[in-house]
Amino acid sequence: MLLAILSGGQQKIAEAGAVMLGGHTIDDDEPKYGLSVTGVVHPDKVLTNAGARPGDALVLTKAIGTGVLYTAMRAELFATGVAAAAASMARLNKYAAEVMLRYPVNACTDITGFGLLGHAFELADASQVDLELDSRAVPLLPEAAEAAGMGLVPAGAYANRDYLKQVDFQPAVPVNLQDLLYDPQTSGGLLISLPADRAAELVAELQAAGVTDAACIGRVAGKGTGTIHVR
Repeated sequence: MLLAILSGGQQKIAEAGAVMLGGHTIDDDEPKYGLSVTGVVHPDKVLTNAGARPGDALVLTKAIGTGVLYTAMRAELFATGVAAAAASMARLNKYAAEVMLRYPVNACTDITGFGLLGHAFELADASQVDLELDSRAVPLLPEAAEAAGMGLVPAGAYANRDYLKQVDFQPAVPVNLQDLLYDPQTSGGLLISLPADRAAELVAELQAAGVTDAACIGRVAGKGTGTIHVR
């Protein structure tokens, strides 16, 4: 198992075009494996989460639900969804980013431990805008909704919900879907804010490039204080 972990990590480092330099070990009661990334970017090519503009469309590049499905894995449930979650986590954002960079992107963030809503809030707050999300348009991993409906929700999702108060849910949004929107993601996708008239083209090109879950999930409603309205 240790060999598989180290080998898999090295394969992804090579796929990303990076190299392994150095490392350290930790004496602890449980095994841990992680990587930190150091690199450079041209100052004229930096994409931040602070440039979203009113009227922009919001495009998400990966389905959500990894936290819920790995909680289900511990209960030995929803094997199909767990396998889909593993495949999603193993897919680099490199390919989505290569397509994205051909478009006039105003802001971008990745979706990780704070969940879709947490990272969407960071984008909205930094850009001083409010967002509108269509919960029915958010791509979900297979069986994630069923697992969340059974209460297989990780502690991190509840922590995200407790922390994030700037979310306004319409009553029609079911609780299991709300939980998934807070679900902490491992190796989640990108959330991209770009002019609305280019969103459909971006989604089509992402899907053609193999980013099959890419979808437009909402819009930048206007100037604001980071509130997210979910319908």
